[in-house]
Amino acid sequence: MSQRDYLFTSESVSEGHPDKVCDRISDAIVDTFLAADPYSRCGVETLTTTNHITLAGEVRGPASINAEVMEEVARQAVKDIGYEQDGFHWKNNKVEVLVHEQSADIAQGVDSADDKDEGAGDQGIMFGYACKETESLMPAPIAYSHDILRTMAEARHSGQNDFGPDAKSQVTLRYVDGKPVGCTCVVVSTQHSEGVSTDEVRELVRPFVENALPEGWMPPENEFYVNPTGRFVIGGPDGDAGLTGRKIIVDTYGGAAPHGGGAFSGKDPTKVDRSAAYAARYLAKNVVAADLADYCTIQLSYAIGVSKPLSVFIDTRGTCKVDENKLSAALQEMVNLSPRGIREHLQMNRPIYARTAAYGHFGRTPDADGGFSWEKTDLVDQLKGLL
Repeated sequence: MSQRDYLFTSESVSEGHPDKVCDRISDAIVDTFLAADPYSRCGVETLTTTNHITLAGEVRGPASINAEVMEEVARQAVKDIGYEQDGFHWKNNKVEVLVHEQSADIAQGVDSADDKDEGAGDQGIMFGYACKETESLMPAPIAYSHDILRTMAEARHSGQNDFGPDAKSQVTLRYVDGKPVGCTCVVVSTQHSEGVSTDEVRELVRPFVENALPEGWMPPENEFYVNPTGRFVIGGPDGDAGLTGRKIIVDTYGGAAPHGGGAFSGKDPTKVDRSAAYAARYLAKNVVAADLADYCTIQLSYAIGVSKPLSVFIDTRGTCKVDENKLSAALQEMVNLSPRGIREHLQMNRPIYARTAAYGHFGRTPDADGGFSWEKTDLVDQLKGLL
């Protein structure tokens, strides 16, 4: 029998965290290619350290997007985040571009030809999840962790405070009978200016935590930790090297659901690591939004060069109001889960990815230009017809 009363913790990291800087740069490169040619291919990784950015990977797209263009895209991404520090400055960083053409062996497996549909860009398993813990149908600990940092960043960008770009949050909730009922602990570490005391930082952070949590959920004062090391002036890639794809649990469900292991950022939508994970979230969210289940986990699996998913697995923790096999068949009728089918259904060949690089790829509001299309609940009426 599963545990019903427990504590559960999730963390988030800000857009200025070293790994998130890399995710942002990689996704900005993807957007640049897709804006020029919606069918461009990208698999671009970024490394950052003190005063240095390295781009590596493979692309297929317009020749006009050369090393000089990619360097400028990287610098602009760092500028937008807000890094103008001695050890990491958008203007002064050395940028090394080691990006080459996509492998012909990979391309032939992915490209459609004659009677062959477009194949998956790699093998792998992808998971999507939704639950009724929050209005966004996301697990509450990761949702509140994101909210704390997102609102802190908004205040920083508007000039309301002098936080640095680098920050982390962590929220622990108490669950009773499987449902969150309160917060037992919050940890926030945020980069700050020289000369600002820990007590001052604590009081600057407090309202962002209070506003993110439900009323009355602030933890005891001795379980509210702000900059527990006592100092956080040196931050970002100057304090710790960053890599694309190292925050995959932050990007998804905060550990509340399984993860297939593939990162999202830097990849065009032919890469099922990204597109199929988005599709799985889309389907799971619609199932829960249609009130067919309180929880829904969906696993999809693919083989490189093969268009159809090898398996579609659904788990609703016993809360499904219809037969899960019937539900699985219905979802596959509603959405073509081939890589091409996913891209077309969710209109993913657009420059919509840089905005996903921080504060979660899921639980966001769909944008008018197609961003976060996988958060739409437009299958709800059809799914309710299964009842």
